[in-house]
Amino acid sequence: MIDLTIADDVAEITLNAPQKLNALDAAAVDELSDAYARAAESGVRALVLRGEGRAFCAGRDISGVDPREDDVLGYLEGRIQPLMERMAAFPAPTFAVAHGACLGVGLGLLIASDVVYVAESAKIGSPFANLGATLDSGGHALFVERLGAHRTLDLIYTGRLMSGAEAVTAGLFSRVCADDDVLDTTRETATRAAGGATRAFLASRALVRDLRDRRIGLWESMADENRAQAALCDTDDYREGFAAFQEKRKPVFHGR
Repeated sequence: MIDLTIADDVAEITLNAPQKLNALDAAAVDELSDAYARAAESGVRALVLRGEGRAFCAGRDISGVDPREDDVLGYLEGRIQPLMERMAAFPAPTFAVAHGACLGVGLGLLIASDVVYVAESAKIGSPFANLGATLDSGGHALFVERLGAHRTLDLIYTGRLMSGAEAVTAGLFSRVCADDDVLDTTRETATRAAGGATRAFLASRALVRDLRDRRIGLWESMADENRAQAALCDTDDYREGFAAFQEKRKPVFHGR
């Protein structure tokens, strides 16, 4: 149910089980993790993650789960968190297309992506109280950081789902697009990123994550920026960027 295609330095991974809204059982999670590993090994310079059919991903596939015997910790801690960490460490910019249901594990896959473009039809939130369960896959951290404690608990208590436009307005994700345009927009952006200065992109990603995860201040972040910039001076793309500027031409980057 996980498809991987590679063309023009861009990998595209597709969740392809539309009959169940791309919900993921343990085997599918392992398959998805393997697809990210193979894409990384291929040396692509950008990646797109999307879902086939009416939804991006409705979360965990619980259709065959007996709650009395459910190894939920094995699924979440043993599979989902390692998958998300692998996604977040992908050695190139990553983009995700969010449409329809983006819930639970599906939300986690978006959290682990660098940039998320959201269709107007997207449904984002926490309806899991109806199952006697709680939000997982990093959802609490995302919602509290972007929405605050009160709005987070309001979503959880009510089970209300945000539209794509509402989620972007609230600062959850990058950009909202019409349903018919979101995939093409994401692919075009990923293709442009694949032609960019990959190591500079990854340096910025590391700086952004330190600000988010370590809560460092201005001066420490500036010091990290300084060191990152100095390290980039030794790259081919840095030299090419300066040469292209001075020669008044478009740079040709190779991700090195």
